[in-house]
Amino acid sequence: MPSQPLILWRFLDGKPGHEKQTLGLSQALAKLAPVQIHDIVSGSRWRAALRWLAGTFPPGTALPPPDLLLVAGHASHFAGLAARRAYGGKLVALMRPGLPVDWFDLCLVPEHDQPKISKHVITTRGALNAVESGGPHHPGEGLILVGGSSKNFAWDDSAVIEQIRQLAVGHPEIRWRLTTSRRTPSTFIGALQAHGPANLTTLNHTETPAGWLEATLGQVQQAWVTEDSVSMLYEALTAGCHVGLLRLSRKSAGRVAQGVDKLLADGWITPMEGWRAGICPSPPRGTFNEAERCARLILEKWFPRAA
Repeated sequence: MPSQPLILWRFLDGKPGHEKQTLGLSQALAKLAPVQIHDIVSGSRWRAALRWLAGTFPPGTALPPPDLLLVAGHASHFAGLAARRAYGGKLVALMRPGLPVDWFDLCLVPEHDQPKISKHVITTRGALNAVESGGPHHPGEGLILVGGSSKNFAWDDSAVIEQIRQLAVGHPEIRWRLTTSRRTPSTFIGALQAHGPANLTTLNHTETPAGWLEATLGQVQQAWVTEDSVSMLYEALTAGCHVGLLRLSRKSAGRVAQGVDKLLADGWITPMEGWRAGICPSPPRGTFNEAERCARLILEKWFPRAA
């Protein structure tokens, strides 16, 4: 007889970055065990807090009781706590929560956030994502992913464009595509197109449909990412791309910058200055799929018979 599926409640807070993380873990679990996934909108944080105190969670009334509840982002935490109190199950938080970690059954926290050692915490190499490993990774195709100014990095259109121009001119055999993010300055695309080589195509992030990034990462061999865009660095590594780093000026040596430095020190990514010295990005040093690793740990910890 087939195993009964694990019932998974996935809480959505409307932020794509958070929802990508719970989607990635949900998909990884579904590859390893029968899983029935129910998406629930987190709603108001304060209403969820009141429901937690009252021990009720009306959105779950018509759903089968959960085995696992996944939350990511502060807005979803009290909804998950309220649902667990009302219906049971194991509550897993992705990223470092603002609430005490022992309020959750497990927290999956990026190592660059430097979480305290706890039986409730598993550290991850970056945030989890929904990118599939593998793909053809055609040598004649490359992808450039750019971010923008952040609290850790300063942005300079001309400095970034010069690195991109050097890269495209240096690899005329590669058909390069570039896409932006929500933080990319509005001046960037126009300035790049005025100086961009013929083998470079630019796409604003608003022009890319859902799933475009994940699919494209599976097609290209090289992926270059500006160092402020840490989540995209980890997505490119998960896909199995040869990953390069476009440099920005640093405002501070914060946790995000330290995470980038660790990837460099461990040989996962190649910086622009290395490429200029003749070192091309190389294949990943090993499998880089944190969603699958965490999914296996969760099943081994609580549901060994499910897999």
